[in-house]
This record gives sequence, C-alpha cells and structure tokens, in this order.
Amino acid sequence: MAVKLRMTRIGRRHRPFFRINAVESRTPRDGKILEKLGHYDPIEKDPAKQIVLNRQRVEYWLEQGAIPSDTVSQILLRLGIKNKYAEVKSARRARARAAARAKGRPFTKAERIAAEKKPEAAEEKPKPETKPAEEKVEAEPQVEEKVKAEAEAVEEKVEAKVEIKAKVKAKAAEEKPKAVAKEKAEAKAEVQAPEAAKEKPKAKIAKKAKTKAEAKPEAKEEVVEEAKAKTEAKAQTQEKPPTPKLKKKKKPARVKKTDKSDEN
Repeated sequence: MAVKLRMTRIGRRHRPFFRINAVESRTPRDGKILEKLGHYDPIEKDPAKQIVLNRQRVEYWLEQGAIPSDTVSQILLRLGIKNKYAEVKSARRARARAAARAKGRPFTKAERIAAEKKPEAAEEKPKPETKPAEEKVEAEPQVEEKVKAEAEAVEEKVEAKVEIKAKVKAKAAEEKPKAVAKEKAEAKAEVQAPEAAKEKPKAKIAKKAKTKAEAKPEAKEEVVEEAKAKTEAKAQTQEKPPTPKLKKKKKPARVKKTDKSDEN
C-alpha cells in the first residue's frame, strides 16, 4: 500500500483553504483520510500562521515511504523538511535544463516566449549597415550640396512671396480711389433719391391737370350738343296733340253675405 501526502481544498468560493493529509494513493480526491497533518492558508498574511504542520507525524510518514505531491514538497522545503523525492526531482530537472541549453532549446515557458519575440524584434528594427570611412567622406560634400540647394529654394520662395505681397499692395492702392468715388456716388444717389421721389407725384399732378384742361373744351362742346338735342326733342313733343287718357271704370262693390244665424 502506497501512501501520499497531498492537499484537499476546504472553504467557500473566493476563500481557499487547504488541508494536508496522509491518504492512500488509490483513494479518490474526497475519499478516506489516514491522518490529518496540518493546513495551508494562502490568504493569511502572517507567514507563521500561513502553514501549520505536525512536524513529527510528517517525518514519520516520510520515513515510512510516503510520497509528497509537488506542492506539498515545496511547502516542506519552505519549513526545512527535506525528502529524497524532492532531491531526486530537483536533480532530474537540472539535468533536463542543461540538456535543453546544450541543444539551444527553451526549457521553461518564459524562455520560449522570449525566444519567439527575438526574431520579431530583429525584423522590426533592422541593424544599420556599417559603411567604410571613404564612403562617409564622399557623402559629406553631397550633403552640403543638398543643404545649399534647399537653402536657395527657400530663399526663392521667400522672394516670390514678397513680390506677390508688393503686387497685392499696389493693386489695393490703385483700387482705393475708385472705391472712394463709388462710395461718394452711392451716397449722392441716396440723398437725391427722396427728393426725386417727392418730385414724381408733383409731375403726375401737373400732367393730369394738363390732360383735364385739354379735355375741357371738348367736353363743353359735347354738353352743348346734348342740350341742343334735348331742346329739339322737347319741341317735337309739344307739337304733337296730347293723347286723351281713358278713365278706368269702377267696379261695383261686393256685398258681403251674412249668416242667417246672425240675422235671427
């Protein structure tokens, strides 16, 4: 029968608490326990209270051939309890690390991630090519020529801008008197506009008076002709004998009938 020293989790959600037990290797996780050896509280801040073990019973079970799990062996090493299984495992791990380094392979996950990132960084940042001293000396006069050409281009641009500004100022100076004359003409037109508006109705009244004066003699002639026509018509009517007017016959008055009952 093989015995193992392993932990079982006890505690609620978000509050882990582990108990260290001596258990048969064939029992399930929550199976029968041979002996309770202590507990481990990872949330406890005080290191003295974080790990509590019955040292004598742990050493007894190790002498009897009990095999601790990886986490339990780390806890025992933290308390200074050595076991042959932890020593064997550390020696095996050191041999595997040395073999991986000899072949140039990463051993841990951190080493593997670092090895993957190196080629990406090399691609992103290419190394500057080293040029001989002669090429550098030849490149210096070319650089000076480029700088001079750029300075000349800048000066030409500045001169062109100055010329454009001078032209714009000259045009503005020429256009100023014209604009002033236009403004004066507009002001005069605005002043004369109400006077012209007042004169317009007077001219209309004068024109109407003239048209009436021209039309008056014609109207007088028409009135005289109409009077003559009326007098002639009256004279004709007086010459004709008057037609006798026929007298209308009076109708006899109707006698109202009375009821016999009224006569009686």
